[in-house]
Amino acid sequence: MEDSRKNLEAITNSVGMRFIHIPAGSFLMGSNESENSLRQDFHQYQPDRLSDFKDESPLHKVEIAKPFLMGQHPVTIAQFETFLTSSGYMPESIRDGTGGYGLNLIESNLKTSDDEVFDGRSKLYAWNATGFTQEDSFPVVNVTWNDANAMAKWLSEKEGERYRLPTEAEWEYACRAGSKGRYFMGDHPSNLASYAKVFDLDTAKNWPQWQSYALNHRSHYEFAAPVGSFLPNRFGLHDMIGNVWEWCSDWYDENYYQYSPTIDPQGPDTGEARVRRGGSWHSWPLYCQSSFRNINTPESRYVLVGMRLVMEVSCKC
Repeated sequence: MEDSRKNLEAITNSVGMRFIHIPAGSFLMGSNESENSLRQDFHQYQPDRLSDFKDESPLHKVEIAKPFLMGQHPVTIAQFETFLTSSGYMPESIRDGTGGYGLNLIESNLKTSDDEVFDGRSKLYAWNATGFTQEDSFPVVNVTWNDANAMAKWLSEKEGERYRLPTEAEWEYACRAGSKGRYFMGDHPSNLASYAKVFDLDTAKNWPQWQSYALNHRSHYEFAAPVGSFLPNRFGLHDMIGNVWEWCSDWYDENYYQYSPTIDPQGPDTGEARVRRGGSWHSWPLYCQSSFRNINTPESRYVLVGMRLVMEVSCKC
């Protein structure tokens, strides 16, 4: 793969979203790391957690045949609000009347499980109401897969370029940025500190029962962080790991890697859940690896899930 530092071309669109040019190329997708190998750096995890990565294998070569432009950051609250105001679109959490998810921190020190702290679905919560302080520069959350595609469609019609969600293969290729290890900045979890907002000692203050899984670092953010608060990968992309999970376009199949195409895989033709990638501010380091796959149904909305868009190169819609 060519030195990605030569390809840091960027453009800013009409709503202030900055996109980075990602060159075509090939990479090894997935992981074949053994449970014993993982245990060396994740010894505090139970054995069943270290063996739950079968859907990441086999490790296989994938070619991304065409360059594309990827959002330098997750979509922010301000950008999503611009979309809503300009288009008149109503987010699914409001349209279906069931709301989203949020944090109930009033008595969080008395809580004993995630389910008791994460509250919802409730009309109390939506893209702009999460139970913790947010500003315009924070990543938008409580957006469904359908909401993300609606924003992409609006931008496509507005600008005459094709916007969309990244495929799972494009996402992992962009995240790795030429790297081959667990994370784009190295294999050891401690390397995440400068690059990602994950479950760390500041977040663990609200979930002390999980402190042994926390990154041994204080980011000074208990919850989400403003986009771009941490160092980028070699492509110049921020927050590819941590902060918020990001929707991908693909349907999910745990066995997909066993039969997926070598060139530009698009995911299965059908399914029940869509892929989300990257981990969040509440994700333990084990689940923030570049290869880790997670899922939700398309209508799901959650306080940890946001989005990042792709713009196709030289496409006139």
